[in-house]
Amino acid sequence: MLLLLVITHLWRKSSHAHGHTLHPRATADHCDDINSCRRLFDIVWGCLATIFACTWVSVHLNVPPPNQSRLSRFGRRLRMMFLAVIAPELMVAFAARQLWVARLFATEFELSLTHGFFISMGGFVSRNGHHPIATMKQLEDRPQYLEDIRQLEAEDIMDRSKGDALSKGVALAQGLWFATQCLARVSQRLSVTELEVATLGFAVLNVFIWLLWWYKPLDVDRAVPLGTDEEDLYEFELVPRRRYLRLLGEILIGEYTDYNPTSSTAVPSFWSMERDHTAFSTIVTVSHFTEGLVGTIFGAIYCAAWNASFPSVVEMWLWRSSSLAVATIPAVMVLIPAWRFLCGNLIRSISPGVWKYYWVGRRSETLSTLAWVVVIVFSPIYILARICLLVLQLITLRDLPPGAFVDVDWSGFLPHT
Repeated sequence: MLLLLVITHLWRKSSHAHGHTLHPRATADHCDDINSCRRLFDIVWGCLATIFACTWVSVHLNVPPPNQSRLSRFGRRLRMMFLAVIAPELMVAFAARQLWVARLFATEFELSLTHGFFISMGGFVSRNGHHPIATMKQLEDRPQYLEDIRQLEAEDIMDRSKGDALSKGVALAQGLWFATQCLARVSQRLSVTELEVATLGFAVLNVFIWLLWWYKPLDVDRAVPLGTDEEDLYEFELVPRRRYLRLLGEILIGEYTDYNPTSSTAVPSFWSMERDHTAFSTIVTVSHFTEGLVGTIFGAIYCAAWNASFPSVVEMWLWRSSSLAVATIPAVMVLIPAWRFLCGNLIRSISPGVWKYYWVGRRSETLSTLAWVVVIVFSPIYILARICLLVLQLITLRDLPPGAFVDVDWSGFLPHT
């Protein structure tokens, strides 16, 4: 289905451009020749095909529970794809966390990066009870698990993947082709619709997801059992937490305070590693940096349509204010955690005593509280801005400028003799 969408879209665009130059009457202001023009359907179809191609390949789910129905798996995938469309920067942060955890597993236990990803995504389970083996403690306490994991080659793990370099390359080519069209339109001073600008930002963010999850197997349905049938089960202390902060912490930083591998048959959707590990705070900080960076890039792409043509002045200022909020809020939301991390490590290197008795205590707790306040205050503004942009890129299709229907004159980029 994915390949069919991509091939159809490429054929449609190439058939418009092949053998035709820009008609004299098909300028940046008018489009009177059907051979040099595109329809509204072409615009919408190209954007939807790019979004679908990017999302279908970029979303790498964790291993589902055993005996889960196909309908449940499909619904689970749709939910993650919906989140990837609505908030792709959260998927980038999730991918960054899993990459760092995979590197940590690979470094600590002399494994490949693919092994590290497979552990983090719940690819290994205990033979007794099929409980996920996804924590450092389990591997440290059970050397037999580690020996069994090393006996499985990285190629055997990737063989379970439903995706490969070819499928990811096709999706990447679709994103690059779409970006090339947008740049070509800007070069020839042709109008770029707000929907195309949003799709371009989405395609750019998915490049980050592909790179971060390049070695993570795609759509693995069955985990690999390890150990023996007589192994003991682990018991972890459950930390109670208020519910309204739990979901936010799981999505934003992958913090599962009450997750117990021995009482479940799969890892959670945004699982990366246990929160009581010493490297957890560092990994969360790195993912915050990554999320803030790509969020700012995402908003900056929206800001590129600052002087685009809008049906009304109100829609123009709504787009400008919302795109500015999307570009600045991610950077603001990571300033406090970044400041806490940098200052804490600086104080620790200069004076371990001050770091231990002062910074880890009141000052660190104060900054943590302030960080949560900033998140709670700015999150609704950011969500409203994203919803506003989503609505605007759709309703502006009702009244596009004539130049938006002019197709790119590809012959203008070829050298002439």
